[in-house]
Amino acid sequence: MSAPNLKSGLAPIGCEAARLLILGSLPGDESIRQQQYYAHPQNQFWRLLSAVFDEPMCETYDARLALVARHNIAVWDVLKHAARTGSLDTAIKNPVANAFVPFLQKHAGLEAIAFNGQKAAALFKRHVMPELGDRLNGIETAVLPSTSPAAATLSFDQKVTQWRALLVGGAGRRSTLRR
Repeated sequence: MSAPNLKSGLAPIGCEAARLLILGSLPGDESIRQQQYYAHPQNQFWRLLSAVFDEPMCETYDARLALVARHNIAVWDVLKHAARTGSLDTAIKNPVANAFVPFLQKHAGLEAIAFNGQKAAALFKRHVMPELGDRLNGIETAVLPSTSPAAATLSFDQKVTQWRALLVGGAGRRSTLRR
């Protein structure tokens, strides 16, 4: 594996009291360059979270960090590193998962894991779940539509509707996160 193709992820963000963990696959090149989650200007993650929680768009990364902390969310990626040319999930090779056992110990109040796209869910199932055993008991999971600019099968409004239903639910009802 050549050094330029080895991509390493970022440390988790959010709060220790997080009730929800949102997992991507591996940060894209722009996120790695800036050392900020979802830094590519066309990625809809931050715009979508603002819409889900009916908050103004956060323009600075510090404001984005405050947004996730305010809503008891942690953000991380399934992979610690992998070989990848470019930023597409389809180009990931030789994946190595992050250490989830210590993460779950540190975030004991975690109630749910939401995957930002199918690839994150598939990587988690293959590379993380076997080592976790019963540590996921009581933690709900759900796959959300990807916020990546490469995932354009749904409109932004359709994605907001699905994310909102899963993260916040409707007025007076629980979210629809499922095991």
